[in-house]
Amino acid sequence: MADPAAEEQGYQAGELCCECGQFHLLPDNHLYNFQDEVDDELICHICLQPLLQPMDTPCGHTYCFKCLENFMQEYNFCPMDRKKLSFQQCHKSSLLVRNLLDKLVVSCPFKAECQQTMQRCELEAHLQNRCPGFKKYKSELQRKKNPVSKGKEDPPVKVETNTPKDPDVPSAGSSLVAESSAAAVVSLGTAEPGLVNPAFEETEEDLPQRASLVAETSTIEIHREDPEEELGMRIVGGKDTPLGNIVVQEVLRDSLVAADGRIAPGDHILEVNGVNISSVTHCQAVSFLRHPGPVLHLMVLQEKGFSNKTAQQDSTSATNREVIHVTLVKRDRSEPLGIKLIRKTDEAGIFILDLLEGGLAAKNGKLSRNDRVLSINGQDLRQGTPETAAQIIQTSESRVNFVVLRQPGVQLLDPGEDGSTSNNSSSSSSNGGSPVHHRRRLDQNHYRRKSTYQKDLPQGYVTHEKTVAIKKEPKESLGITIGGGRDNKNKLPIYVTSVQPIGCLFRDGKIKRGDILLSINGIDLTHLNYYEAVSALKSNAASHSVVLKALEILASDSTDPSLDIKERGFSWSPLWITWLGLPSYLHCCQDIVLSKGNLESWGFSIVGGFEESKGNQPFFIKTIVPGTPAFRDRRLKCGDEIVAVNGVPAIGMSNSELIPMLKEQRNKVTLTVVSWPGSLV
Repeated sequence: MADPAAEEQGYQAGELCCECGQFHLLPDNHLYNFQDEVDDELICHICLQPLLQPMDTPCGHTYCFKCLENFMQEYNFCPMDRKKLSFQQCHKSSLLVRNLLDKLVVSCPFKAECQQTMQRCELEAHLQNRCPGFKKYKSELQRKKNPVSKGKEDPPVKVETNTPKDPDVPSAGSSLVAESSAAAVVSLGTAEPGLVNPAFEETEEDLPQRASLVAETSTIEIHREDPEEELGMRIVGGKDTPLGNIVVQEVLRDSLVAADGRIAPGDHILEVNGVNISSVTHCQAVSFLRHPGPVLHLMVLQEKGFSNKTAQQDSTSATNREVIHVTLVKRDRSEPLGIKLIRKTDEAGIFILDLLEGGLAAKNGKLSRNDRVLSINGQDLRQGTPETAAQIIQTSESRVNFVVLRQPGVQLLDPGEDGSTSNNSSSSSSNGGSPVHHRRRLDQNHYRRKSTYQKDLPQGYVTHEKTVAIKKEPKESLGITIGGGRDNKNKLPIYVTSVQPIGCLFRDGKIKRGDILLSINGIDLTHLNYYEAVSALKSNAASHSVVLKALEILASDSTDPSLDIKERGFSWSPLWITWLGLPSYLHCCQDIVLSKGNLESWGFSIVGGFEESKGNQPFFIKTIVPGTPAFRDRRLKCGDEIVAVNGVPAIGMSNSELIPMLKEQRNKVTLTVVSWPGSLV
């Protein structure tokens, strides 16, 4: 916790709090340095710190008075179970609970001058009457207010504010609570327990512009002509993972969900056909979402980004706007649409500047000048750039699905009248050519997970390495199909997608679908791309004898029937949760460097980390906030594992250790991540 004797000069927030001896905003809870780990039953599941002025809800949960009061100003449900709730229904916790909390042992925050420990309820009296550090602070503060001379002064007190929490509960949408109780709320605008946006550190400069993380719940109907058609999205999470909720990782191009345009990566799926899936396992969620039917009703929580005055004004006029879905069909991949796209200087997003006469869009007649592009083929462009939109259009096979927002009566300025029109780097065209400035090429620096980054298998997973030696006819096929490869987007190892009933491996019976292939006749397969692996398997299959080494991943819920659900229309691939059991030496890492301004948040939330009750858990990206550095970079995805920060391994760290490390990175941070493909539904 903060050490006021080691803090930076000129802290702008004023004097230390006389009750806890630390700097915090007036509406926020007091901050304490607890000596021992506090029982989870005494933790507030909004700020994830020991309770202050505890309040009980009718549904049996307990929160800090200030945390609950702030939360209930925006929402009418309990943060834990989302049951309907009003603040008037809540009451003070029992005297027994309050006494237990008051007796928690804390240390004096002035560690340099005072090493005393005491009960929490005794700290205020200690600071006022006995603490030499607080006495020194007050005398120095008094001397600054009434300087005797203009000569050289003693160095002022330095205060450190990189505490593992920000107890302020902002005006934000709250999603369902993750199972992990060790995650902490430290971000501006994060009201979700278990959700961390770990890079925003408040200063007085921020307060006039204080923004909230805006989220809203929507009900979406997906209609299918073929009741068994895939939705076309990948999901991660589940109550059996640190993520807790089910989160959309990716929307596939030209899919049913992409054509609808309302679901985007990062959305939390709360209900499927009226069934609450907030507390189901990953496999159960996959089963619900793959269930065939002509209509699918989804309730999703969607984060909209940080609000500000412009956004609030924009929302007041939203009633005059309409959302329009337009599908343009190209005769071939290279056919231009005839659309000029720009970015405005005063409003986020991409807008249609012009439709070229005779072009595909102009002939279609449904798009108009000044339409704001919300998504193309399911790719969220609410905070996107014209370059990104042009790339999506150019790589589309045939159907290009637009979702646009239209406000009648507003036209864009002609080129040259505004600094952000087609003459600058914000403009782009979908005519098949390159945008004025190419989108930054993604860093493809992938490498094997280092020994210092390696971890034990998560609880519930066991791996079994097996060696299969087969005598066969030279022309006899192995009879397997494979997937993965290090050229895959996620740099996967080679795995078995099917065992055909005609080959020698089916007859042997030891190799199964989902097995990771390690080597064949001594040739290492773990570093090969797909085509190299196919070539190695074919050439060695010509031998009279084959020795195949493989790895089987066994999960505690491997008997779940959803594991055997065929991905209709797609070749089979393992579920996302299966990859979590892959040994570290087979992982491929990627270093992602993010940069931001002084007043920005990194824009992602994390869950996981070490807990006494659960041991070491990986850190996962849970949410990526629109309009932030993490969102604009486009490489981080929900469900990615954070392996290291600036080269420091995250393995073994608790949430409260990793968060300050991320907050300390002011303008640049290097995240080492491992990414697994979400389960296809």
